[in-house]
Amino acid sequence: MPNSDPLISIIVPVYNAEDYLRYCIDSILQQSYTNLEVILVDDGANDSSPAICDEYAAQDSRITVIHQENGGIAKAQNAGLDAARGEYIAFADNDDILDRCNIEYLLHALQNSGADMSKARWRQFGVSQLDEVAQESQIGAEAPGTITVFEHPLAAYQSVFCKSLRLIGDKLGRNTEARYFNEANWCRLYKRELWDGIRFPEGMYAQDVMVAGDLYTRMRKVADLNVNLYNWLQSAGSVTHKERSFSFYHDNFAAGAANFRLCLEQGVRPGRSYYTLVGAFHEETTAPDFREPASQQQHEKDKAELNELISKLSPAQRIRCAATRQIRLLEKYVYDAKIKNMK
Repeated sequence: MPNSDPLISIIVPVYNAEDYLRYCIDSILQQSYTNLEVILVDDGANDSSPAICDEYAAQDSRITVIHQENGGIAKAQNAGLDAARGEYIAFADNDDILDRCNIEYLLHALQNSGADMSKARWRQFGVSQLDEVAQESQIGAEAPGTITVFEHPLAAYQSVFCKSLRLIGDKLGRNTEARYFNEANWCRLYKRELWDGIRFPEGMYAQDVMVAGDLYTRMRKVADLNVNLYNWLQSAGSVTHKERSFSFYHDNFAAGAANFRLCLEQGVRPGRSYYTLVGAFHEETTAPDFREPASQQQHEKDKAELNELISKLSPAQRIRCAATRQIRLLEKYVYDAKIKNMK
């Protein structure tokens, strides 16, 4: 029998988030499920975020604060994983807001399905909606109408990533949306043992992509809840929206290449990794430091690796990968225009 009241560790990397951090922490402390260990990892923030973390820790014994020199989100996530004592692991970004029932519903689905990870839906919102979203999250979402359990998560991750194709699949009764998930670690609940021996590569921008393949290969089953349980703030100052250096694009290329190779080993068509790999390679040329000798040399190495990996695909696989990439590029154009410009 699974423990009906297990300790759950929620890891929150914190860096210069003083304007949003209280919204995030409040949404965690107000969870309907209360047996929590909240690990706030201050990654050398130089605003009032460290003081805010300490203030909350003094008020709630469930909070642990780790202060460390700035080393990036991967180092902060790893510090949280190393400190976590919970039977299950969850992550949250320091400017996002969890629905009050987030942990309760994710845990219920995980325990009742025998899955290795549970996930739910999320929505994006702009800074102007902070108070409104915070109030809505305190009410708590209704219980999910459907919980879908599926196997072979690596194959789902690689094949189900175009929104338009997911909509078509749902119209055809295939429940395709339930099999969709990206590399983000939030709005999920993991069995702790999934992380044994896995840590995020420090010093990389694409740290979540780099560990995705290894994590999903370990999972036997995933449970999806068709309810929004997480609110993702769209901030123009985030690394995802602003970072454009050659290293940023190359790190995404390297992560895509690693997952591409893993898929070949596992007999999985690397549709998403093809999209990541080809896109990052072309985006390297748009970086302001692309003309530097070191960037030029690395780009040539990436070109050779790209050609080598694509050559390992069958003609049919190449066609399908290229076709889904074009569909996703069109979707990305719409996404960038609508979501990333939220106010």
